[in-house]
Amino acid sequence: MTTKNRGDYNEQRATSYLEDNGFVIIERNYYARKLGEIDIIASKESVLHFIEVKSAFADFDPIYNITKGKLKKVINSAYYFMKERKVDMAFSIDAMIIRGEEIEFIENVTL
Repeated sequence: MTTKNRGDYNEQRATSYLEDNGFVIIERNYYARKLGEIDIIASKESVLHFIEVKSAFADFDPIYNITKGKLKKVINSAYYFMKERKVDMAFSIDAMIIRGEEIEFIENVTL
């Protein structure tokens, strides 16, 4: 399985996990020109969630792929999305960490 195929597969798993837990998927793979990409944008209970999905090989914990630089890109892209769509609501920057069969959802990621 290529890295892209694995990424797409795990994003689909993350989407299913979110839907099973009451989230409504707004968009996947949102690209803010010159700012970056957001893997999943979802909403639940009047909160907009901008979610970065990370997975990796068994010998590396994907949590370490959430860096200050990556987080800054997600935050800037989230603000761009809200401005572009004229959305004014509470929001959260989140991460989905996929380790094999385990899926961990982390709300309000900060470094």
